[in-house]
Amino acid sequence: MSTTEKHHFQAEIQQLLDIVIHSLYTDKEIFVRELISNAADACEKLRFKQSSGETPYQSDVALGISIAADEKENTITITDTGVGMTHGEMVENLGTIAHSGTKAFLKQLATDKKPDAKLIGQFGVGFYSAFMAAKKVTVFSRSALADEAGWRWTSEGMGGYEIETAADLPRGTKIVLELKDDAKEFAATTTLERIIKRYSSFVPFPIELGGNRLNTVQAIWARSKNEIKDEEYNEFYRFIGHDQDEPLLRLHFSADAPLAIQTLLFVPKRNMETMGMTRVESEVNLYCRKVLIQAKAKGLLPEWLRFLRGVVDSEDIPLNISRETMQDTSLIQKLNKVISGRFLKHLDELSEKDAAAYDKFYDEFNRYLKEGIASDFTHREAIGKLLRYESSSTEKGKRTSLADYVKRMPSDQKEIYFLLAPNREAAEASPYYEVFQSRKYEVLFLFDPWDEFVMDHLHTFEGKDVKAAEKADINLADTEKKEGALTDDEAKDLAAWMKTVLGDRVGEVRSSQRLVESPAVLMDSDKYMTASMRRILKAMKPGGGIAAQFKHDLELNPRHTIITRLHHMRQTDATLAGQGRGTGPRQRASPPGCSMIRA
Repeated sequence: MSTTEKHHFQAEIQQLLDIVIHSLYTDKEIFVRELISNAADACEKLRFKQSSGETPYQSDVALGISIAADEKENTITITDTGVGMTHGEMVENLGTIAHSGTKAFLKQLATDKKPDAKLIGQFGVGFYSAFMAAKKVTVFSRSALADEAGWRWTSEGMGGYEIETAADLPRGTKIVLELKDDAKEFAATTTLERIIKRYSSFVPFPIELGGNRLNTVQAIWARSKNEIKDEEYNEFYRFIGHDQDEPLLRLHFSADAPLAIQTLLFVPKRNMETMGMTRVESEVNLYCRKVLIQAKAKGLLPEWLRFLRGVVDSEDIPLNISRETMQDTSLIQKLNKVISGRFLKHLDELSEKDAAAYDKFYDEFNRYLKEGIASDFTHREAIGKLLRYESSSTEKGKRTSLADYVKRMPSDQKEIYFLLAPNREAAEASPYYEVFQSRKYEVLFLFDPWDEFVMDHLHTFEGKDVKAAEKADINLADTEKKEGALTDDEAKDLAAWMKTVLGDRVGEVRSSQRLVESPAVLMDSDKYMTASMRRILKAMKPGGGIAAQFKHDLELNPRHTIITRLHHMRQTDATLAGQGRGTGPRQRASPPGCSMIRA
């Protein structure tokens, strides 16, 4: 005759149980994940014992997890064929919330120094999450040890639990949950299927619901990449990335230091944001030993890498008791730094080994890299290596890296120069480019309006300052004076006269040392203001605002025919000569040639 043992939870244990039921988990459905995880742990423990040479009870029974739901009876039953529990283990593991049988198992493994301990899960008190949804929980368990009996554990989560013998049990553990009235939805097969597929798709043992296996996709990130075929990667990507196309790129790596992580990342073939879609969210999910911890994990990667899809699995995550939130945000920051750095290294290696493949990536996703320059100080230099631009030294349509630009710099060049223009033709025709062409200094041609801000945030690269061409303090190379050019005194006199005529429409007027083909050029008097920045500010506030506070300076090319002719006309034409000395309307007339000034 069976004798029922009655056990009482200690006062502090009862308090912990109350926290688990009412406060610990923010989403009630988590209990399904926790119970499946514990079942998987039990199977993993038995597999480890078998690999160590032990022969378990019912050794011919395959390892697996089965789930059944009964909407009529309002119950859920979760069964595993794992290691099971003895009477003592049941009291220890299920009677004490603060104790974890898995932790004790790992501790024993560490003491014995046996291999493969990392395979065993460590998930704390997830079993008690069952009481969030169940008014009564019954556990049937039979140890894998040959001479043990079966046991039945019952609790309603208040005060204590009962244990009694149970005859004719198979090896493993069966948990029966009698659901509360407000949790009847979990007895629906469709609800359970959704939860299992979300959290437990990669549990390494078969999970069957109503006789149908649900977890058919392998957690290939945990396998050696040398064993995985491209077809398997593509199938996994379609599953995890919700995309019918093959990925453009993938990165599969593992690391032991400073953190133990296994990572599989994919770059989609298309940039959804540039296709008119809204801002995408990260599709990189965080796992701990193949169990989902956080879908679309926040903070795991920087915002500028939100286009990535994939999986990060870490054994080093110090989870809080519910596994729903991270205890240590500094660890997430470490993960962020390690994964971001490794992905950038992958892109850099790709650009060296397969320039065509990198160009495809860059054409589609360069905006994200530029966003990273502006927002990610830690990786700014590494991202800078990945930028690509046309330049005065490349053919039209061909791009160069900043690193290659620096390698080509002559010894007397100290800065990296760039010029923002709508296209290459406009860049090459710009008066700001003339001095660099004369000095044979390479200039990067930037056609994306974002690029000026990118360069402003990059600021330096490989110890070289990055500077806008129009702001560079550079003069023409020493050459013989062009015949017919104005003397210094003539140029100075003409500039003073032009300033008098133009008045407050310009700031300074001076002779230019940077123009070759153009007669004149407008320069921003403020050292930080550029032509594109001025256009943006004007668009924001037409006719006024910050841009209106800074006047243009006018530079005249004393070697250009128009300027020299203007000087001589002023000397011989009484009308022109008189301008600037009177106070009438004639003082504000625009002198010949001003219409040809290019900005």
